Amino acid sequence: MPGERPVPPPQARRQPPQATARSGEGAPPQAGRRPGSPGQRPPRRPGERPANSAAAGAAAGAGAGALAGSGEREPELITHRAYNGTADAPGDYDRFDDDGFDGGDRLDDRVEERHHEPGLGDEGDGDAPRKKKGKAALTPAQRRKRRWKIIRRSLYAFVTLFFVLPAIAFAITYFLVDVPSPEEVAEQQAKVVTYYYADGKTEMGRDVPPDGGNRILLKPHEITPQVKHAVYAAEDATFETNPGFDVSGILRAVYNQLTGGVGGGSTITQQYIKKATENEEYSITRKWTELVKAFKMSNEQSKDEIITAYLNTIYFGRNAYGIETAAQAYFGKSAKEINASEAALLAGMIQQPGRSEYPEVREKRWNYVMDQLVANGWLTKAERDAAKLPQLIDLEDSRPESISGPERFIQQRVKEELEAKGYPEEKLQAGGYRVYLTIDQKAQEAAEQAVKQVMEGEDPELHEALVAVDPKTGAVRAYYGGPYDPEVPGGQYDWASAQRNPGSSFKPFDLVALLKKGKGLGETYDGTSPRMFGDRPVRNSNNESCGPNCTVEEAMKRSINTVFFDIVVNEVGPQAVVDAATEAGVPEEGSGVDGRPTMPTLDGNISIGGGDTMVSPLHMAASYATFADDGIRHETHFVAKLTTADGEVVFDETSEVATEGEPAFSDDPAESKQIAGNVTKSLIPVLEHSELMCAGERDCAGKTGTHQYVDPSGATVDENAEAWMVGYSPQISAAVWVGTGKNKPIRDAAGNRVYGSGLPGEIWKLFMDAYHEGKPLMEFPEVEPIGKIPTTPLPETSQPPVTNSSSSAVVTSSSAATSESSRPSNTDSNRPSNTTGNGDEDDGKTTDVTNPGGEPGRPGDEWDWLRGREADASETQ
Repeated sequence: MPGERPVPPPQARRQPPQATARSGEGAPPQAGRRPGSPGQRPPRRPGERPANSAAAGAAAGAGAGALAGSGEREPELITHRAYNGTADAPGDYDRFDDDGFDGGDRLDDRVEERHHEPGLGDEGDGDAPRKKKGKAALTPAQRRKRRWKIIRRSLYAFVTLFFVLPAIAFAITYFLVDVPSPEEVAEQQAKVVTYYYADGKTEMGRDVPPDGGNRILLKPHEITPQVKHAVYAAEDATFETNPGFDVSGILRAVYNQLTGGVGGGSTITQQYIKKATENEEYSITRKWTELVKAFKMSNEQSKDEIITAYLNTIYFGRNAYGIETAAQAYFGKSAKEINASEAALLAGMIQQPGRSEYPEVREKRWNYVMDQLVANGWLTKAERDAAKLPQLIDLEDSRPESISGPERFIQQRVKEELEAKGYPEEKLQAGGYRVYLTIDQKAQEAAEQAVKQVMEGEDPELHEALVAVDPKTGAVRAYYGGPYDPEVPGGQYDWASAQRNPGSSFKPFDLVALLKKGKGLGETYDGTSPRMFGDRPVRNSNNESCGPNCTVEEAMKRSINTVFFDIVVNEVGPQAVVDAATEAGVPEEGSGVDGRPTMPTLDGNISIGGGDTMVSPLHMAASYATFADDGIRHETHFVAKLTTADGEVVFDETSEVATEGEPAFSDDPAESKQIAGNVTKSLIPVLEHSELMCAGERDCAGKTGTHQYVDPSGATVDENAEAWMVGYSPQISAAVWVGTGKNKPIRDAAGNRVYGSGLPGEIWKLFMDAYHEGKPLMEFPEVEPIGKIPTTPLPETSQPPVTNSSSSAVVTSSSAATSESSRPSNTDSNRPSNTTGNGDEDDGKTTDVTNPGGEPGRPGDEWDWLRGREADASETQ
């Protein structure tokens, strides 16, 4: 037809090559070959006519007829080729480019893309896909070149990502940032911080800068070598030689940021930038900007100028910014007059300025800096040995307008809490924040008044502490750690956060461990005294015996050591007591002002709060608050709300979400409530036994505790060293401690030994009665008893023992009893003490075991063991 392209004869059509079968297997004929391979004609160039087209057409026709007759597939036309006569000459395909790929490879890739379109096979007709060419087709030289290409490109990417881009970013940041001057920083620091009581209106006090914001900025020549070297030793020993930043510290910061940690080493220059910009955020961005500014500062200022700017800016504690103000606040002298020892103390406080009033912290930091001075050759060993810890001037003299008296300890705890939340003291002052406390003014006044009334005329070496916690929120309502009086020995020590042996006030945690095993107050143990546990004798107070079948309820009321030692050593194990205490709110690792561990060893001593068991009044009040709130634990806190100077709320702990607690003793709130309720049932009779019941017939529960004195030789003596009273109502939990803070006997003004029900108990009762005045009556909720239910012991000369209907246990008491018509007074010089030799004991009272509740009872009557009153049949289950 006109315009049609002539069809070449069959003979001109290319015959398919014969496939070569592999050894042992057949292979289908290969559909086609690469251009330029043997036996294959090269493609036509554009516009070129095939030679001998007529002959080729005839041959092609004959070939087609033969194929048709044999049933074989017709070979593809040259027009089927992807390149269709547009490829280069065959010889070009064997030339390799610089990357090790030849033209044939590129062509094959294009052909392969054509043949692997969806639904197409080798010829685009839906047959099986063509087998993709693999690495086996490449020569070793080609593979080496390909591998080098990958490595080369990876190196380009690495250099770009980690060197080129950071360098560009560094240069841009360098020209964009500015380094604040000390004068600019001084204008922003040391503003007034105001503290409010829980009502949000009444001021507890203010933090007023001692320099009134008009700080004296020293010049480089006014900074003495002693001060410089002390700060180098404490913060950055390589300051004189480093470029202003620490690469390893930055890498640590990056690693900590990626892994969820915090921190990373900083040079003095970096610290200046951080403090000057008030940016304490733990982030890579902050560290990056800090690095650039530090580098810029190092380029533009000398080392003398940098250290001077740092010392004029840094916060040292005691409301003092800058070395000159700090020297005045700590020692009452100029920074140019302080010696190496005093400089070491100031330098040491840079890292912990909020704990400047803790003697242990000051001594630890001072020792560290002094040792570093020797290690770096800035102080001789002889000078180090001759140096003594510097004495500070009274804080009242350093800043007379600041908070004073017992509230000073509250302020210290508040600062620590805010620092843990990311608001250190210097940040508070830089922003002039307002701090709204959980401290109730009336409760605080009641605590201070109770201590004053009871302790008036007592030995000045006796110290006392009282902490009250709201069970529903964990808010600290009253906190008395001492008078904060420099004239009183130990008067500047916060005893409310000091860790002491709790004595028998720790026994409720033994009971929690037992209740979690399904055993209750009706379980019986051998309460005789003394008893041997291995090679160790354990005694009760005055060797009092509760009999061989003493119930847990009776043992708690009378504080029988042998029963609780038996429970812990042979029944639940010491670790279960640790778990119970930590679940209630006692930290397993100590966090008191003295930094001692709480429960570092596990032995039977923990059952009676002796040995290495240590806890603070703050933590005891918090853990008993968990019992008071039906087994719900709340985080103890001093700060209710924090706002900026203009009233913007930073955080608020009074919201419903913030005050929501969590079940302490079980994931099931009902089970945790049941455990706590059973503990409360065991502690109600303790107050009756000690005559410390709350006024107005309020529901209260609690436990006394006494720890025995051990003389320097390790021998136990018939004296007490610590005395406790811890108790609660549904509205408040309070802990009281009395002691010397040393391993010394404690006696009252009349010369009598001090017990838990003595001075601590009197302080506790006065506070509780004052706190509840005007508040509604609230009762502890009823809960189902766990395990065996205790029965009321009967007089031994009366009827047979009562058998509880829900238990096969028969409870009896075989101990001889001595009637006690009234509570012994503190004038009784023969009051017994613990003879355990390694723990505590309580009040050493004798009691009538035929009437354990302290109430008149009749044989056979049921007794309401929750509230200590007679119950009719309808109330008894």
